[in-house]
Amino acid sequence: MTDIATGWTECAPLLVREQKLLTEVLTEIRKLLPFALLGFDSDNDSVFINETVRDYCLTGGITFTRCRPYRKNDQAWVEQKNGAVVRKIVGYRRFEGVKAAAALADLYATVRLFVNFFQPSFKLAEKEREGARVHKRYHKPATPYQRLMADSRAPEDVKRRLEQVYASLDPVRLLRDMRAAQLRLVEIADTPDSIASEDAAAPALDVFLAGLRTSWKAGDIRPTARSKPTAKRGRRRPDPLVDVTAQLRMWFEAEPWRTARELLEKLQAEQPGDYPCGLLRTLQRRLKIWRAERAHEMVFGSRQQNAPAVELVR
Repeated sequence: MTDIATGWTECAPLLVREQKLLTEVLTEIRKLLPFALLGFDSDNDSVFINETVRDYCLTGGITFTRCRPYRKNDQAWVEQKNGAVVRKIVGYRRFEGVKAAAALADLYATVRLFVNFFQPSFKLAEKEREGARVHKRYHKPATPYQRLMADSRAPEDVKRRLEQVYASLDPVRLLRDMRAAQLRLVEIADTPDSIASEDAAAPALDVFLAGLRTSWKAGDIRPTARSKPTAKRGRRRPDPLVDVTAQLRMWFEAEPWRTARELLEKLQAEQPGDYPCGLLRTLQRRLKIWRAERAHEMVFGSRQQNAPAVELVR
């Protein structure tokens, strides 16, 4: 759930997609919100658009509306949080069962404090269209807490309560707790239940703070982040030099200073009309690989010779 005026975001896990469970989760979220819930603009999913949610909103005095139908970005204010908050922190693994839901709830309990009090974001002020170009102007970056404190519509008791909460928070401690909760989620998703360990204790705060000084060198260090290995592009058409590769390699081994053009001209002299000049770039790439292998052998020795030594080091 995201408040449009301030960007205040609350997340909660749903064990199953069921309308009665949704109303119970909404009740718990309303307890965490620093302000009263006056309106509920839901997605067009059947979990939201039903009599149970309608009656719940009528009983609680909540204006119930729905988002823009038949649009891909039907919930513009919430859809952006799927990437900026949920996917960036939770990742893309599949979580199932009560244990995963409980671990996800523990993570969200820390995330809500870190995102709403310490994570600034841009907010669109206005946009103008000139033909095909759209000019956008944004407000200065601010956290949801800062926007709520600057909003004149917020009651004074709400501002005082938030000031007390903000004064008691430590962003480093919150980040450490987030990392520990993410590790637990990854363990639940990647480890079978039969060998899953108990909850691991979070590292000491000074140890975690010391690790932040050099963690940036490792790139993305979120436990839930999982880099996708880039698949090596293979050959899309038959190798035009497959019949003469061994011969070309023999010529290269005998005279490694020869260029690809010289080898191609020699091949054309022996087999005229079979290998056109358009194969020069293909032969240049092949020679580049062979020269890299030769340089590696000159520096480190042959692979066959080093194979036992590498095995011993392991």
